[in-house]
Amino acid sequence: MGRNPCSSKEGFNKGSWSATEDKILTDYIRAHGEGRWGKVPKGAGLNRCSRSCRLRWLNYLRPDIKRGNISHEEEDLIIRLHNLLGNRWSLIAGRLPGRTDNEIKNYWNTVLKKKVQGQSVDMHSGKTSI
Repeated sequence: MGRNPCSSKEGFNKGSWSATEDKILTDYIRAHGEGRWGKVPKGAGLNRCSRSCRLRWLNYLRPDIKRGNISHEEEDLIIRLHNLLGNRWSLIAGRLPGRTDNEIKNYWNTVLKKKVQGQSVDMHSGKTSI
């Protein structure tokens, strides 16, 4: 018996999470621990699918998550690891404590990819970038 994707289920809240939902999820995980995500929505009394609960916790609510202000050292490490590992964001994030794979992927796609492409163009043309 296979699992149904969240998108096929009717009646679940979709979209932005409220502060109340965040608190309910956080309190539930503090009391019961991470994992067994299939039981979380019903156990916590949330009208969300298990995948949504898991991603909300892992990408936004975990207490050890760092937010924003990626340092130059972290940027350099992301670039080096991306050269080595490609788009394997969870492996890259595993080497940056407190950073999520989602945050690293988004930062790469919005900031670093352009920076790296600009550097390679400058190296081939002989011009130096400022």
